[in-house]
Amino acid sequence: MQMSDTREIQADPAIVYAALQDPKVLKTCIAGATEVTGTPQDGYTATVVQKVGPVRATFKGHVTMSDMVENRSMKLAGEGKGGVAGFAKGGADVTLAPGTDGGTLLSYNVESKVGGKLAQLGNRLIDGFAKKMADQFFARLKDELEGPKNNADPANS
Repeated sequence: MQMSDTREIQADPAIVYAALQDPKVLKTCIAGATEVTGTPQDGYTATVVQKVGPVRATFKGHVTMSDMVENRSMKLAGEGKGGVAGFAKGGADVTLAPGTDGGTLLSYNVESKVGGKLAQLGNRLIDGFAKKMADQFFARLKDELEGPKNNADPANS
């Protein structure tokens, strides 16, 4: 499956780039993540619990980063194994460009494939799930970096 999208994040590209390498931020942004550890140099290990259709599994995976251009781009490659549920593996090209008002325009291209019971669920279900996971990740990253919406309270002025 292939997927691509672009997101505007109201944070400097250097901040977004650093966040994409921070295990604490990654754990917050990955739906179902119970653990994320590692470094950009050594790669990251993660434990993620997910339910895809009728299949619920705990995936243990490893992600490596390469072709890193500070504050501009990186490549991700990863693989996760979910026991009898099967496996998922893939990669992503992430680019960061200056956006509007000092923000960042984040673009990504993802390619992934699954095997085992997951592959038996059908492409439409898997593709929908993958899109949902990517949408959740980037929405959470945006929330993490932009902070809570600023609702001005006149009583505190």
